Amino acid sequence: MVLLTERQIPLRETLFVVASKSGTTAEAVALADYFYAKVKAVKGKAAGENFVAITDPETPLVKTAEGRSFRKVFLNVPEIGGRYSALSFFGLVPAALMGLDVSEWLGRASRMVHACGAGVPIPENPGALLGAVLGELALRGRDKVTFVMPTPIAPLGMWLEQLLAESTGKEGKGLLPVAGEPIGEPSVYGDDRLFVDFRLTGEPDLAQERKISSLRAAGHPVVAIHLENRLDIAQEFFRWEIAGATAGRILGINPFDQPNVEESKKNTRRILSEVRKDGRLDGPEPMASEGKLRFFSREPLSLRERLKRFFSQVRPGSYLSFQAYMAETPSNEAGLQALRLLCRDALRVATTVGYGPRYLHSTGQFHKGGPRTGFFLHLIGEDFTDVPIPNEPYSFKVFKRAQALGDLEALQKQDRPVLWIEVGAPEEGLAALYHLIEDLLPRGAPEL
Repeated sequence: MVLLTERQIPLRETLFVVASKSGTTAEAVALADYFYAKVKAVKGKAAGENFVAITDPETPLVKTAEGRSFRKVFLNVPEIGGRYSALSFFGLVPAALMGLDVSEWLGRASRMVHACGAGVPIPENPGALLGAVLGELALRGRDKVTFVMPTPIAPLGMWLEQLLAESTGKEGKGLLPVAGEPIGEPSVYGDDRLFVDFRLTGEPDLAQERKISSLRAAGHPVVAIHLENRLDIAQEFFRWEIAGATAGRILGINPFDQPNVEESKKNTRRILSEVRKDGRLDGPEPMASEGKLRFFSREPLSLRERLKRFFSQVRPGSYLSFQAYMAETPSNEAGLQALRLLCRDALRVATTVGYGPRYLHSTGQFHKGGPRTGFFLHLIGEDFTDVPIPNEPYSFKVFKRAQALGDLEALQKQDRPVLWIEVGAPEEGLAALYHLIEDLLPRGAPEL
């Protein structure tokens, strides 16, 4: 994706936003170094005018921005946690660059701030009431919070993933956010779901309304959230921040820390330090092959046998997580969606899809710290072209693989069931994996 992005943009006219609360986020630093070097090759000493930074005061990113003469450095309030920063510079600067009316945006958010004030009774407080519903239903087993959204606001699901997963997934508890899973018939769901139905008043979606009605009729709980228009997303940021904190209190956990996020990062740093020392990256061994697919297995089992054993452990209330280390392209997305629906419809369990390494900063906390109900498929695509990272003895391909290995180690340490499968060329490999799994699971799954 790095090369694809570079080829699609005019470097001389592009403004790059480097955003990192700590100023040390590995991916942000690597990408900033890479594109700064590319712009510098075109513009020389004036390259810095193509960059702005958003970070906390006195971070390493501040020093880098000053040294490279960035156009602007936006210093955020350090007390604001990363996943609570949508209404700070981290969200507002990109919103302004997109041409949104920031004053109107903040005005919508302000309405929700007042509605969720400390003196507002819970039945009248949108954030606290939502949090109470989330928390109480989770205590009753409805801990898979499934977002149903119209297409124009579907990306909101990725933000909600991080907020809920990092805030509540710890101490063996938590709310699993399920985003991007196409809505199905009521029969494919277990009794562990809570559906959140987002509606845009001015943009009705009749198909979504019919499906939600079917879910209600089947007895599934549904929370309805009606937005006047797309700008009302601003108020949802604040509503859900309050709701997540409230639900965390009901679950008896601290919603403001993320103890397991650092675990994978430490593993990755150790692996990369070994690469710097030894000049190579060792992968999981031993590896076996089946057709286009390679997989990790300590036992003399075929991939079919490994998958059969893996899926035989899945029970009602479990969830399947597809963790894709490959480019986020339309064809790869289609293959992953087909896999998740195949498994959801056959096993009647919730599914999530996360692209690595992005998911490490969101659902990654839930995977290691949440309930022991997850089953994880690490799907590693082949990078047929590679790009070196400036000032490092390794490339983006090695960096990404190190992050995948670091997370594999973290999951194994927490005794989570995980399969490492290398799919080669993703489009072909995902299709091969689909047909292999299709033969193992009950019939009635969607076609790829």
